[in-house]
Amino acid sequence: MTTKKKITNIIYHIFICGFAIVMIYPLLWMIMSSFKESNTIFTTAGQLIPKKFILDNYITGWKGFGKVGFGTFFKNSFFISILATIGTVLSSAIVAFGLSRCNFFGKKFLFTAMLLSMMLPAQVLMIPQYLWYQKLNWVGTYLPLIVPYFFATQGFFVYLIMNFIDGIPKELDEAAKIDGCSYYSIFIRIILPLIVPSLVTSSIFSFMWRWDDFLSALLYINESAKYPVSLALKLFSDPSSSSDYGAMFAMATLSILPAIIIFISLQKYLVEGISTSGLKG
Repeated sequence: MTTKKKITNIIYHIFICGFAIVMIYPLLWMIMSSFKESNTIFTTAGQLIPKKFILDNYITGWKGFGKVGFGTFFKNSFFISILATIGTVLSSAIVAFGLSRCNFFGKKFLFTAMLLSMMLPAQVLMIPQYLWYQKLNWVGTYLPLIVPYFFATQGFFVYLIMNFIDGIPKELDEAAKIDGCSYYSIFIRIILPLIVPSLVTSSIFSFMWRWDDFLSALLYINESAKYPVSLALKLFSDPSSSSDYGAMFAMATLSILPAIIIFISLQKYLVEGISTSGLKG
């Protein structure tokens, strides 16, 4: 039985490793292609490792377009992603606390509406949202990409944090009320420190989604100097003339680094139930 179990484990790991290589191969191909000469990328597409590593694509790509360096696009992306993430996490935590701990008229209706909003495709709202922001003179600014997230517009994060709060014993709230704490004090002093893992998880996903958001930036940003990275990458591809795929792959490689660094640095918080396990002890 021991030999059979070892063989099964070996086969299992070989299969998983092979599947992982297949899934990650396009990403590896893009990274390796960023070190090739642009005119040889597709002629040597079957060759993963370049014969000669060059950094010209990174130098060319970082120069950007029209006297706007690619560093500016990174600053724009960080500005949008960080502010939108802060707004998403704070507003979602407040709404989640209200739905989990407070009793008020229409609570079940609001919770149902939140669940329905999660099932509604974002494309359905594009036209009415654009017309609304146009009336507010927000088109051409970062406001449509930031302000809505300060009002808990993403039900996924509200639902995620709400489930985490539901796992915290209500006896803690009752003890705090006896000591004279209001709902605001309970939220700040009791709930917030205990839901840090869910807040960090929400921050990671929110940051990654805002960083990769291409369609919203395409709709509302009309000046190249204000482009985020996700939108600026398309400038390297010009269907009417030559495209610099080497520089595009180089900047695409750099664009995934912030998300990877954040994920690796905060991955321990992705394990759900860290704080609640401490309460049970």
